[in-house]
Amino acid sequence: MTEQRAVVVVDIRPSPVAAWFHHLLTSPVIEVDGREYAAKWGTAKIPVSPGEHRLNVYFRYRGQKRARLAEAVKDFAVDEASSGVDVTVRLGPRNGSRFRIGEPVARR
Repeated sequence: MTEQRAVVVVDIRPSPVAAWFHHLLTSPVIEVDGREYAAKWGTAKIPVSPGEHRLNVYFRYRGQKRARLAEAVKDFAVDEASSGVDVTVRLGPRNGSRFRIGEPVARR
């Protein structure tokens, strides 16, 4: 029997004030349950199974392999009846700002 899959849709964006800088020099990283997904600023779709999950988001300067800058973490759940969740993630305008992760919204 195959496991039902859902999708986490992550809308990840820098502050409009610093967007030009981040689009040129940084890349966001999305991590779900310890697995890293390289992303681009904008929307990313990540398949998950129903159950409890942990979302980490951070960015790296281009060329870096291990940095975890502005990291934020949020736990969320996907139930059996859901097709997934939508999550909004925003980076603050100041140097040293952390990501803010909104409450996950389930899709039916």
